[in-house]
Amino acid sequence: MQLKELHAVVTGGASGLGLAVAQRIVLAGGRVALFDLNEAQAGAAAAALGERALFIAADVADEPAVNAAMERARERMGRIDAAVNCAGIGTPARLVGKQGAMAGAFFRKMIDINLIGTVLISKAAAVVMQRNSPNAAGERGVIVMTASVAAFDGQIGQVAYAASKGGIVAMTLPMARELASSGIRVMTIAPGLFATPMLKAMPQEAQDSLGKQTPFPPRLGEPDEFAALVAHIIENAMLNGETIRLDGAIRMQPR
Repeated sequence: MQLKELHAVVTGGASGLGLAVAQRIVLAGGRVALFDLNEAQAGAAAAALGERALFIAADVADEPAVNAAMERARERMGRIDAAVNCAGIGTPARLVGKQGAMAGAFFRKMIDINLIGTVLISKAAAVVMQRNSPNAAGERGVIVMTASVAAFDGQIGQVAYAASKGGIVAMTLPMARELASSGIRVMTIAPGLFATPMLKAMPQEAQDSLGKQTPFPPRLGEPDEFAALVAHIIENAMLNGETIRLDGAIRMQPR
């Protein structure tokens, strides 16, 4: 699939990794629907991207809302060729800390947004993609999910986060196998330390310190580097059913 012909849905598209993906698609000539809950920020992002972008308010953890948003995106764009899952949260909390045990509701919210939200978006997108006419290579669509290096070497305070991202890694291959007969590919990216709004809000000294933990390059990853990998996944038909670590060779320490 070529970006210049792509009609994509990007969750968490108002900022960070999602916005970088949307910018790359639009710059290449494709169209994009930004799914986000931050109406002001996402609306402004869509306006800045121009006529080939639109914003649709959607809570990825709400199944009826996701299904309605996906159908609306299909109606507005004519079809959906790609779904890129970038929506997520990463608040740390110890299983048992000074404030007591982790609340079950905290763990459940992390799973609901990061893992279940990814499932809901992916299956809703797959339903729509199955209606597409296959291209010359037999492809009907591509789903890209976002995990984290925490799925493999989660730190203290990341029990909930690592579980949510580990679930994404675990379902990548079976999802790809299930959707293969429909000509839909599934890939996951596991980013390391990236300059997302959460990290950019930290003091520069803290950002530099975190960046130096990456062997090479010794810095935070840039959202456009994530977007570049998404673009390659979309355009390379042999990439399917795999998780790619995009992390500069970092292996996270316990804390």
